Amino acid sequence: MQLSPLFLSFVAAVVLAAAAAALRYLPLGYRARFIVGFGGWVVFATVLGVSGILANPALRPPAILYVFIPTFVLVAFLARSRAGAVIASSIPVAVLMGAESLRIIVELFLERLWHAGQLPKMLTFHGANFDILVGISAPVVAVLYARHAIDARAALVWNVVGIVSLANVVVRNVLISPAIHLISTEVPNAAIGSFPYSFIPTLIVPLALALHVLAIRSLSIIRNPVREPFDGPSRHPAGSIICRAR
Repeated sequence: MQLSPLFLSFVAAVVLAAAAAALRYLPLGYRARFIVGFGGWVVFATVLGVSGILANPALRPPAILYVFIPTFVLVAFLARSRAGAVIASSIPVAVLMGAESLRIIVELFLERLWHAGQLPKMLTFHGANFDILVGISAPVVAVLYARHAIDARAALVWNVVGIVSLANVVVRNVLISPAIHLISTEVPNAAIGSFPYSFIPTLIVPLALALHVLAIRSLSIIRNPVREPFDGPSRHPAGSIICRAR
């Protein structure tokens, strides 16, 4: 099977899994809003890739801003809004952290693109991309937390490390991109801006970051319940519902 259809199948599986999680865990009033918002993001990511905007190095301002600005707004919304608190406290922390294992699949695709000459070694786990370690550790950390083998502080540290690892890859990708090109590599970074691999910076990376932000907010609520009032139940590490004071 060719790599592109296989990657599209992976993206479809991620989208369906996110929708299924929303229907399974979110309060009834938030499910439709999440599906509409997430669906809109998927359409936005598709348009950026299919239109060739991300692959255009002559575009000014640089096309990467079309990804960075919406992602920044998303992170701020999840980190500060009441809706973000409801989403974070409705989905078990173990599920949020375990979902980061999707990064294993992404790294395997990046490796295949490197072997095909469409991606520099720097962006793979053979180079300076250590993100696969976050993906591998994700289900382990999730299980340990769910079984109370590690506390909220350890889980917070793991999520911060995950964000730093993600930032490392994003910064390197920007610096070697055709539009910026501050670092020279053995082959150009031809794949990431082209459809369907454009879903990596436009959908997969924002999703991985959002999972970390939601997990951190959920863990913060658990550690300081009276500081984050919200409308809805929350779950402790094992997944049972606990109520918090307003």
